[in-house]
Amino acid sequence: MKTAIFLIACLWIGCHPHPEQQGKEQEEQQRLPPVKALEAWLALPVRGVVEEQPFALEPLSREEAEEATRLILDDERQAFARRRGHEWGEKRLAHGKYIMPFMYRVFGEKPADGRSLYISLHGGGNTSAAANDGQWRNQLYLYTPREGVYVAPRAAVNDWNMWFQPHVDTLVDRLIRLAVIETGVNPDKVYLLGYSAGGDGVYRLAPRLADRWAAASMMAGHPGDVSPLGLRNIGFMLWMGANDSAYNRNSEAVRFGRGIDSLALDDPRGYRHETRIVAGKGHWMDQVDTLAIPWMAAFRRNPLPERVAWQQDDVTRDAFYWLSVPADEARARRQIVVSREGNTFTILRDDYPGVTIHLNDAMVDLDQPVKVIKNGKTLFEGKVSRDIANIYRSVEKRGDPGLVFSARVTAR
Repeated sequence: MKTAIFLIACLWIGCHPHPEQQGKEQEEQQRLPPVKALEAWLALPVRGVVEEQPFALEPLSREEAEEATRLILDDERQAFARRRGHEWGEKRLAHGKYIMPFMYRVFGEKPADGRSLYISLHGGGNTSAAANDGQWRNQLYLYTPREGVYVAPRAAVNDWNMWFQPHVDTLVDRLIRLAVIETGVNPDKVYLLGYSAGGDGVYRLAPRLADRWAAASMMAGHPGDVSPLGLRNIGFMLWMGANDSAYNRNSEAVRFGRGIDSLALDDPRGYRHETRIVAGKGHWMDQVDTLAIPWMAAFRRNPLPERVAWQQDDVTRDAFYWLSVPADEARARRQIVVSREGNTFTILRDDYPGVTIHLNDAMVDLDQPVKVIKNGKTLFEGKVSRDIANIYRSVEKRGDPGLVFSARVTAR
């Protein structure tokens, strides 16, 4: 009976460790090696702020960082499955007032390196809910990969910009994380495609969320004022009927493709792309564009590219690949371009007061000094320690095994 009363009180007022008990736990943590202390902390029913734990900022070896990463990823995966796993079974994602149902089909045997994931955005837009429902159902059968989980989400709103409003980023990110947990998707084999208004969404989401994609394909959409700069590290394909002149879609596709051509000339190690303008076809291309599926399937995501080119869209982000900026400094159209070679990072363009470069042992040798240069001036040079706080925060923020960082440098 006392236990039941205690549990009810916990649910009502929230349970926190008694100061004396918390002090004893911290003393015990201090006596343990940092990774063992982390393991004990993760097992607690109630945790404090990670940075306040005695083990959180202790320098780690490479091996300790790898073990801490494994523990924290496993913990976050289990917690995410508890919080959100039911949404996969229900085929329905929710974010505030926005509800995004989805349907999916699974093709082929699961490869040794995990399944592929295709997120396919339907057309329609500023029309009736019934019309958009029809487009959604059609999208589920429009493309057939040889292998993978093919998901057709239903836009949460019925509007022309239904695929690039702010809530879409949150819901798409969650869809990917759920697919990884529930179906064994490899997060480096995630692909984006969409037709008509869905193509509008691909124009926006491909560069904006490029650190999530291996490749993307735009079919019969309109780019608006979006920049291709962020496409540097993914495969990108454009499909357009030569006679699709409504809203100048055809001429805009040619213009956008030439923009990527120009970027690739200046940066030939990036911007792998193809532009296909289909002669004699209008808005419907008679499924010639299905060739995009095997083209995309040849790509794998590189979450730690040698160069990051980032331009903010109207919907801003505070992190992109291994870069981040304060959320309150993110503005539409701001750019930052940073390259890395060995342990040296060169800031080629920076529209911010400063930028944070996140680091791990797959990128650099963290046992050696790291250097950051801008305009020929050294902004930082020195050794950077790995620690659990950095690992924990990157997992908490992204939930992505390819984007876990044990150290960071902020250059101003």
